[in-house]
Amino acid sequence: MYTNILLSTDGSDIAKKGVQHGIALAKALNAKVTVITVTEPLPVDYGTGLASGWIPTQEEVDRFDAASKKLAGKILDEARSTAEQIGLTAELLHVPNAHPATAIIETAKSRGCDLIVMASHGRRGLRKLFLGSQTSEVLVDGSVPVLVVH
Repeated sequence: MYTNILLSTDGSDIAKKGVQHGIALAKALNAKVTVITVTEPLPVDYGTGLASGWIPTQEEVDRFDAASKKLAGKILDEARSTAEQIGLTAELLHVPNAHPATAIIETAKSRGCDLIVMASHGRRGLRKLFLGSQTSEVLVDGSVPVLVVH
């Protein structure tokens, strides 16, 4: 049925459940697995009206990018370990400085994935009480079936 599954994670506990479920499903179906984590760009406030805003220095951007890369590595290492525990090899992908839903949809298309597995919500403040904004966008804008795990 599914032969190429994309698993999305932000490292949150609920996303880890999604990864575990997706890996178990891939093992049962003998499917290829890619695990993706997306880190958003550093927010910049150019200011409006009388507000002065904030534009980061190159040093601040570099520190942010290094921290994002380190976090993504930790998240993907954990996913790799989960896959290896059941004898599955997963391809790991970090997409930096991108909008998560867009990167997930584009990756699924470009890699020929026939299923996306993702959590019902991630780490996004009050919005975590509802279906996650990234999950909602992938469901609405994507053309690949999505399995939502909660």
